[in-house]
Amino acid sequence: MSRKLFGTDGVRGRANTAPMTAEMALKLGAAAGQHFGGKDRKHRVVIGKDTRRSGYMLENALTAGLTSVGMDVFLLGPVPTPAVSMLTRSMRADLGVMISASHNPHEDNGIKFFGPDGYKLSDSVEAELERLLEAEPVLAEPAMIGSARRIDGDRARYNEFAKMTFPRKLRLDGLRIVIDCANGAAYKTAPEVLFELGAEIIPLGVSPDGFNINKDVGSTSLGAAAAMVKQTRADIGIALDGDADRVMILDEKGRVADGDQVMGLIATSWAKAGKLNGNTLVATVMSNLGLERHLEAKKLKLLRTAVGDRYVVEAMRAGDYNLGGEQSGHIVFRDHVTTGDGLIGALQFLAAMVESGKRASELANVFEPVPQLLKNVRFKAGTDPLGADNVVKAIADGEDKFDKTGRLLIRKSGTEPLVRVMGECEDKALLKTVIDDICAEVAKV
Repeated sequence: MSRKLFGTDGVRGRANTAPMTAEMALKLGAAAGQHFGGKDRKHRVVIGKDTRRSGYMLENALTAGLTSVGMDVFLLGPVPTPAVSMLTRSMRADLGVMISASHNPHEDNGIKFFGPDGYKLSDSVEAELERLLEAEPVLAEPAMIGSARRIDGDRARYNEFAKMTFPRKLRLDGLRIVIDCANGAAYKTAPEVLFELGAEIIPLGVSPDGFNINKDVGSTSLGAAAAMVKQTRADIGIALDGDADRVMILDEKGRVADGDQVMGLIATSWAKAGKLNGNTLVATVMSNLGLERHLEAKKLKLLRTAVGDRYVVEAMRAGDYNLGGEQSGHIVFRDHVTTGDGLIGALQFLAAMVESGKRASELANVFEPVPQLLKNVRFKAGTDPLGADNVVKAIADGEDKFDKTGRLLIRKSGTEPLVRVMGECEDKALLKTVIDDICAEVAKV
């Protein structure tokens, strides 16, 4: 069953513009409540959000839709996406909802759903929700309308959960850490956890005003964190995104280690300790070829999936693998969590630092990446740039020029109106030429 509304990570768009309107949020709430609720008992849903101003509007609309079909709603306020996943299971909720557009600017927002097991919904369930949207909802009788209330202590519960994933015998005493929270959902949680584990923290991006989420800070804008690491002579920098489900690491010199490098380090370490299920790391087609070569040299396997952390998680569940993620910093530690968790990813890297006694720079570059170039080209709604003859020809020409020395991956973003043009090739000049040529043809369309 195909989906029209849902992308690779829930429903997303510009706030107060279709589909990210209060009206659509109300309908989505009612549809999700019908699917996950029932008449046998009162059913529960938890709703979290990041720090965008539009989150208030969508939260109220979702609450109205959910309570109208009989769901009891528990409002968490600003919490990381993985906290919603965890609390959905912990509170025996039938549904979890996160209001966030992740790393996007404040103008955007999104709605992500988690099932009662804490996992993101499958394509088939999302398609079913879209089907329910086409009909009038079955409203609850007056006596069965759901209740809604804000709950306290949810952040503390998640903080303790995150700390439990850090080895008990270890502490962060003596480490100076820059923690960049992107003015987002983890602006309280992440500094609290790192401080309670013993670190000296230098917070950045912890003053949200509803409009500055991800603005010049966070995992997709690393300049501020890199400068702060060097300025304060910190041992490490940790940069989260707006909903804290992804992480980037900066060493003591301000150099960046992306998700591939972090996964490469942890996969190697876990395999050595006999903890890597199936000696396999699950990652997407975007992960660098250098990571694959590194794992092969260690007699480990890289299993690639489509782009999107939920596809990574689906493959992990199918093969019972316990480590997977994306180059962008979504890393899933399935022994602990059911979705990407930036804070837990940072804690695993810090544990490796403490256990080994090595500096971040000695751990953050476990393989030599093959030169990779990614460019985005925005397109107008209603157009199909990848189906245009000139674009098809440019892609074919690029593959011929690489002649098996590199690879191309061209796709539409599942969260924004962008065509993502990515290539890898040992010849940097050739790589740039091929990518620029394809982008130019896409732009013409």
